[in-house]
Amino acid sequence: MGLRPVLLRRRMAGITSTSLALVLGVASVGLLPAAATTASPTTGSATAADVHADEVCEDGSDALARARGGEAKHDPNELTMAQLQQRESEFADLLQERAKRVGQRTLSAQAAAASVTIPVVVHVIQRDSTRAGGNIPDSMINSQISVLNQAFSGATGGASTAFAFQLQSINRVTNSAWYPIRQGTTAERQMKTQLRQGTKATLNIYLGALSNDLLGWATFPQTTLNVMDGVVVLSESLPGGTATNYNQGDTGTHEVGHWLNLYHTFQGGCSGQGDQVADTPAEASFASGCPTGRDTCPAPGLDPITNFMDYSYDSCMYQFTPGQATRMINAWNTYRA
Repeated sequence: MGLRPVLLRRRMAGITSTSLALVLGVASVGLLPAAATTASPTTGSATAADVHADEVCEDGSDALARARGGEAKHDPNELTMAQLQQRESEFADLLQERAKRVGQRTLSAQAAAASVTIPVVVHVIQRDSTRAGGNIPDSMINSQISVLNQAFSGATGGASTAFAFQLQSINRVTNSAWYPIRQGTTAERQMKTQLRQGTKATLNIYLGALSNDLLGWATFPQTTLNVMDGVVVLSESLPGGTATNYNQGDTGTHEVGHWLNLYHTFQGGCSGQGDQVADTPAEASFASGCPTGRDTCPAPGLDPITNFMDYSYDSCMYQFTPGQATRMINAWNTYRA
C-alpha cells in the first residue's frame, strides 16, 4: 500500500522514517550482513551460540527478536504451537476469572473506555561517549516517544488504542561488557537486573548496538514481574538513525506491541488461529519491503503488510487493527494494570 498520506505528513514534520526490526533470525539462518542494509555502528560478531532468539529465556519467559533483511530458513521469533497454546490457555483463564469477579458487561465497558498512560524509562547502553559507540542524542529518544504516541493513537491511519506513552527518564550507562547487547545472555540479565525500574506497568526500553544484526526483541507480559521484562531496540532504528529502511521508529512500535501481548501477523501461517486476532488476515510468512497486493493464504484478505506487527519496512507500516487494540487492553488489564 505504500506510504499513507498521514504517515507522510508525520515524516515531513521531522520524524525520520522508522522501519521495524523484525526477527528474521540469528547469524546462522541466512541474514544479510549489516553492510548490505544499514550504516549503523558495529554490532559485534557473536556466533549463533551467543544468541538463541528461538529459545525460551532461562527464567521461562518468551522473548521475541527481530533482524534486518534477508530470508530466514526458520523464524526464531514465531512461537511453536505448544508455546502459543500454553500462553493463550493462561490468558483465557485469567480473562474468565476477571469476568467472574466484575461481570462480563463491566469488563467490556472498562476495556472500551480505557485510557492508559504508560511511564517509559529509557536506558541508553554505550561503549563510549561517541555516536558510533552508542551515544545517541536525546532528540532521537523524544522522537521515538512521539512515534509511539502517534502509532498507538491511530494518528498514522490505524485503529486508536487505549495507550499513550510518557517519558520519565533517560538513563545513560557506559559499559563495554553490555555493548553490543546480546539477546539471551548472562550479560543481558545482569544489565536488566541492575537497571530495570518501576512496576509491571513501567515500560523499560534498552537502546544500543545489538549483536547478530538484530533490530530488537521484547518480552510478553506475565502475571508476576520479571526482571527481564521490557523492550530492547537497536538505537540506530530510532527516528533519525542510520538503519536504512528501519530508521523511523517502528521497530520500537513493533516491540512494544509484543510487550502488550501481540504476536506477529504471520504467526501460525495460513492455518489455525494465527495471531489470535480476527481482523488481521492470515499470512503464510513475514513480508519484506512493501509488497503491495501480496496474498499468501487462501482465506479472505490480502496480507497485512501495513500492520505494525509484520516485518515490512517502516515506510510501509501504519496501523494496528481494532482487534489488536482490544487484545492489548485486555492483556493490560490482565497482566499489567
